[in-house]
Amino acid sequence: MNSWNNVKSILWILAGNTAYALAVTMFILPNGLITGGTTGLALFFYHQAGIPIQVFVTVFNVAMFLLGAVVLGKKFALTTMISTFYYPFILSVFQKVPALGKVTEDNFLALVFAGLLIGGGIGVVIRAGASTGGMDIPPLVLNKKTGLPVSATMNAMDTAILLLQIVFTNKEMVLYGILLVLTYTTVLNKVLLLGQAKMQVKIVTEYYEEVNQAIARELDRGVTLFKSRTGHLKKDGYVVMSVVNNRELVQLNQLIQKIDPQAFIVIHQVNEVRGRGFTLVKKYD
Repeated sequence: MNSWNNVKSILWILAGNTAYALAVTMFILPNGLITGGTTGLALFFYHQAGIPIQVFVTVFNVAMFLLGAVVLGKKFALTTMISTFYYPFILSVFQKVPALGKVTEDNFLALVFAGLLIGGGIGVVIRAGASTGGMDIPPLVLNKKTGLPVSATMNAMDTAILLLQIVFTNKEMVLYGILLVLTYTTVLNKVLLLGQAKMQVKIVTEYYEEVNQAIARELDRGVTLFKSRTGHLKKDGYVVMSVVNNRELVQLNQLIQKIDPQAFIVIHQVNEVRGRGFTLVKKYD
């Protein structure tokens, strides 16, 4: 099972880098769009300090690779190496295919589709436990050390790099670049949360024991009972709290309505749930 999981991770890393390379080949380069990341930072230092772009990118990527290896572990380093070598290779292959040239003259349309491909590509690579290297690594390090969301940190860093480029490039293209960053970080966030978001349900009812048993019996989900007291009539009781996935929410609502149509129900989305039934085996042996 372990080896199959490793194979799946590698396949996702390859797929993510392929999507990234397609975005660059079909939309970024042909339409003259700019973006953040290591390349954007290299352009700034090239214009301001005369440091060759290739030299800056190489040194910076090696430094970020070592940072990721130290903070995020050896597995992260090994899987990130796949991106480091595969991405330039597949990008050069795509650039030799005429059919993958300029797809649209509309910069805004190119921006949207590039954002979808880049956000989706980086997202699946990160979910596989790797990165595309360079400026993708600092947000992952900050996420581990401080809990800051990866997409928000990446958004802030890339936007700052784009703003630096105002001093030497067309200001309109910088604005397009900022929109591109906002698009792909939004998509990235959705991909990272895909399949993890769950619904937390709190039920206030006099029939809390019946609801408790129904959830355990029909949905095989855990339940927590919180002691409560109503504000107006001062009645003591319990609030039933459980976490279900989106599909089970409809079934849970039907169960509650059968037991107590007057039940007060509060539902809100949670980004991630860990423990039995979600990250651990659902049923007891």
